[in-house]
Amino acid sequence: MGNPTHTEVSVARQSPQRPDADEPDLGDTDGPDLEPGTVDRSLWDEFNIDPVEIALPAGTGFTLRAYRSARELTPTDVAERDEDDPFLARRQVAETEDDEEVVILDEEFAALSAENDEDDTDRKDADRKADADGKGADGKRADADADGDSDDAGSADEDGDDEDGDEEVPVFLSHKGRLLLFKTPESLVTFIRSGAPNDLSQLDGWNELSERVEPADIAPRDEDTYELDLVVENLRGGHDTWDPTLLIEAGEVARDLSYALRLPAVLDMLSAGSSLDDLDEALRASVNGGVGGFLGRRRLKKIGAQTASLGWRTIVGKISAVVDWRD
Repeated sequence: MGNPTHTEVSVARQSPQRPDADEPDLGDTDGPDLEPGTVDRSLWDEFNIDPVEIALPAGTGFTLRAYRSARELTPTDVAERDEDDPFLARRQVAETEDDEEVVILDEEFAALSAENDEDDTDRKDADRKADADGKGADGKRADADADGDSDDAGSADEDGDDEDGDEEVPVFLSHKGRLLLFKTPESLVTFIRSGAPNDLSQLDGWNELSERVEPADIAPRDEDTYELDLVVENLRGGHDTWDPTLLIEAGEVARDLSYALRLPAVLDMLSAGSSLDDLDEALRASVNGGVGGFLGRRRLKKIGAQTASLGWRTIVGKISAVVDWRD
């Protein structure tokens, strides 16, 4: 799947009140007047960076995320991270939930996915055979068209090489392949102001942002708040209890994190055509009305709850393994 679409949310502001004739003019205020319950986002809009809140089994923390052209960014250096943990890609992460140890096994998910893939292959082979039995001259014409399409695809690939660098990609407040998560807004601001090395410091305007940011500014929007700690439990509840918004948003931030932190195993699990990508597409279709929503809900019924929950246990575990918690 492609990069998620990010929609800017406008914040309503009150118009400045004209001073009464009998009252002294106190001049301009320090900032814009905001409606009750809103947060001034002018700082983040100016620098095109957003505060993010992520909940994991170990706790909830704040960090920052931005999107920039790939050619503008130097990827995070994971050499030291992987040297410290050479088995990170196949690490079995243990989590404690209700005094019970849950071990995340990649092999379980792989075995279940293989069974599902085999069933899908058999079904697709049967469909192809049925199509072949009824194919006539149109079938040959389709093959010729396919050849032409492949030639066009070759030239498109050459053009695509130049466009890859212009694609916007995510970058987080991270360092040496580890996501920096802060328990409080105050600790996040203290780190930003400290001048400590991090992957966002390469962005234009970072030094100015670090001088101006205040703890009150660390107020993530609803769409920048992710509850990865609830995903596995929600999937275990069965198809009727699945929360599309929770699961779709989890997929979006997991893709962003796996790209920015260079976690190829997670990217593969969420790549186009994978069982978890099928789950994501079915969830997105299910929230639509009409026939599309009906078909999406039918597709969800065919997705194994056990496979989905095991896959997400692995993803959450791999992300948790590269988090650097800061108090």
